[in-house]
Amino acid sequence: MLALAIPAACGGSQRTPEEVKAANDKLNGSINGGNSNGNGVDPVTGDPVDPGTDPGTNDPGTTDPGGTGNTPGGTGNTPGGTGNPGGGGNQPIAPGVKAGSCDGFKNGQGISDSTIKIGNSSDISGPVPGLFEAAQQATKAYVKYFNTTQPNGICGRKLELTNLDSRTDAGADQASYQKLCESVFAAVGSMSAFDSGGAQTAENCGLPDMRTAVVTATRNSCKTCFGAQPTGPYEFSNAVPDFIVKNYKAASQKAAFLYLNAGAAAENAKAQQKVEEKRGMKFLYTQGIDVATASYAPYVQKMKSLGVEYVQFIGAYQQSVTLAKAIQAGGFKPQVRLYDPSVYDVNFLKTGGSAVEGVFMFINFTPLEESQPELNLYKQWLQQVAPGANPTFFGEFAWSAAKLFVQNSIALGGKLNRSTLAKSFTSVHKWTGGGMHGPMDVGGKHSPSCVRFLQVKGGKFVPLGSTKYMCNGSSVGR
Repeated sequence: MLALAIPAACGGSQRTPEEVKAANDKLNGSINGGNSNGNGVDPVTGDPVDPGTDPGTNDPGTTDPGGTGNTPGGTGNTPGGTGNPGGGGNQPIAPGVKAGSCDGFKNGQGISDSTIKIGNSSDISGPVPGLFEAAQQATKAYVKYFNTTQPNGICGRKLELTNLDSRTDAGADQASYQKLCESVFAAVGSMSAFDSGGAQTAENCGLPDMRTAVVTATRNSCKTCFGAQPTGPYEFSNAVPDFIVKNYKAASQKAAFLYLNAGAAAENAKAQQKVEEKRGMKFLYTQGIDVATASYAPYVQKMKSLGVEYVQFIGAYQQSVTLAKAIQAGGFKPQVRLYDPSVYDVNFLKTGGSAVEGVFMFINFTPLEESQPELNLYKQWLQQVAPGANPTFFGEFAWSAAKLFVQNSIALGGKLNRSTLAKSFTSVHKWTGGGMHGPMDVGGKHSPSCVRFLQVKGGKFVPLGSTKYMCNGSSVGR
């Protein structure tokens, strides 16, 4: 996620507001495709690709057998008691969750007899207008979904959402969290490219902060802060290099790693390359590229001269397109070109055209053009709060964060308070958001280890290999 968020922000000056709006509004509607049989092909030879060992969602890097129902146990389905102003009755139960008794429920900061106030602070304004608006929209959608479908709420209390703008700025993030500390019970679904600002503020006031994702080490160290997509310092999925080495062994021995020399991209590239080397890959060339660099031709020529057959790149989709066009213009035909999820954007297809045909990317979420029950709920309820908007993968993780907040709150019942809620998140190790994404070690704060692959084929994103996640654990690259 560091590679997703920070390069997008760093590349913001090259992305117009119209492009951002188009990406948000048209991503799901404009990206067609999908290969129902899940088979991928080599972009050079046309031969089928072996997807490798697929253990499903059982990540050997985690130990919690809880799966998507991994929430505190509670005492089962019990009447509401004196703490439930909803008039008794049974607590609504989310799938896989045992509702805790509401006996002894006490109001507190952000909680009244009728409402539980939550807040979301995401980057709405700044260098890239609307950068993480999708995260805020998804959180709002989940709140409406929950309030509409669960009449008893959480021990008789409905959710009430406050939205703030972190303005793609650490100082604004800190100011937002100061407001949230004073006005709401918990923060849910927040997403900022510079999330270090409010980390200490959230921890100091004991604010549970279940974020869309955590993108800085400072936020990751916050004891009350967690991400539906977590991060671990210098960690990277073993499944990525394992897939390449198994299917493209010769190319994996003649590899190059290029990256945008800004933000987290440079740090991620170094860590990822070290992990890939540990898993059997060999690199002939490594190069950081400054944001202001206009021509990538010299880097392409260098790779050609070295006989590189595998090219990996980390950066915003704009720079990814620049590299792809330079490779095409230079007549360079490496067997494999691999990108991270940052390029899962309709504008990558539209601006890249034939230059991005055949490229690979790894992802850890259900592609938006596919059908999946929880993803479909998100799509449906998004239209209730933002008619005309279309889902994004940031929205998927924001919905997931809201779902986890609600499930743990229901499970705690009358024991719910800021401290118990924050502590409950530490026990969540294989969270899939109802199957929307790969298993996430939320409580352990480890980077995702389970991935699947997509390929650009016929101007569309289609599955490469299995549509299930490959989970081979993670390694630390340092």
